[in-house]
Amino acid sequence: MRTEATALREVPPPSVSTRRTYEFELPIGVHDDEGRLHRHGTLRKMTGRDEAILADPQNQRNGGKLVTELLASCVVSLGELDSVGPALVSDMYSADRNYLLLQLRGATFGHELQATYKCPSCGHSHETTEDLETLPVRRIGEDESAGEIRIRLEDGYIDAQGVAHHAMVMRLPTGADESAVAPQMRKNASLGKNALLARCMKSLGDVPQHRLNAIGPKLLAELTMTDRRLIDRAMNSAAPGVDLIRSIECPACGHEFKASLDLSHFLALD
Repeated sequence: MRTEATALREVPPPSVSTRRTYEFELPIGVHDDEGRLHRHGTLRKMTGRDEAILADPQNQRNGGKLVTELLASCVVSLGELDSVGPALVSDMYSADRNYLLLQLRGATFGHELQATYKCPSCGHSHETTEDLETLPVRRIGEDESAGEIRIRLEDGYIDAQGVAHHAMVMRLPTGADESAVAPQMRKNASLGKNALLARCMKSLGDVPQHRLNAIGPKLLAELTMTDRRLIDRAMNSAAPGVDLIRSIECPACGHEFKASLDLSHFLALD
């Protein structure tokens, strides 16, 4: 005679996936104190503790800090480094941080993302499903470095003596840059962008470095829109990482346009 206990023992256990960690390869990578490059690592799915990081009001006021805390919690290993903490993640290039966020999102919630794009021609809002796994990723070679981005400004910066400076050298932004400009970015996106670019500007013609440090954001605000567009294009084309620019065809009017990937529901808690 089968007892209830016997019947329970005979019920097969549910089939569940036990995979919680995922491998990754950073687009740029991290150099240690000895100059060794670390690009391959593992991350784990988000847990309830990580959800608390997202919900922390202090982190919500600073997107750069939020990303740093979240990735420091979820990245299990990176190359041969002893540990991956907030300081290391903060110093990572933004391209690597954005890549890790996409990997974390895919591992935890899946690679499908609901997105909405508004046509600039007719105003129609088009809803679609993006597959994050198919986004192209540009990685630099093992013997390459993120290096410098050299830009020749068309109009240039005119200093107080009337001298025009056209040769600009930039570097790629990091998590520390993102955290530093978060207050300006929250108040005014344009001013925040100036602050971010100022932190990444290594030189501009013969303008002394101390002068750049003192008036960097103000200097960038005085550049023509022509030169600002040149900077944007140079930074975007030179930057490794995930290509977040989408080509959209409006289903209402057929107009083709480009838009940044809609990340409104990227890590939504609801």
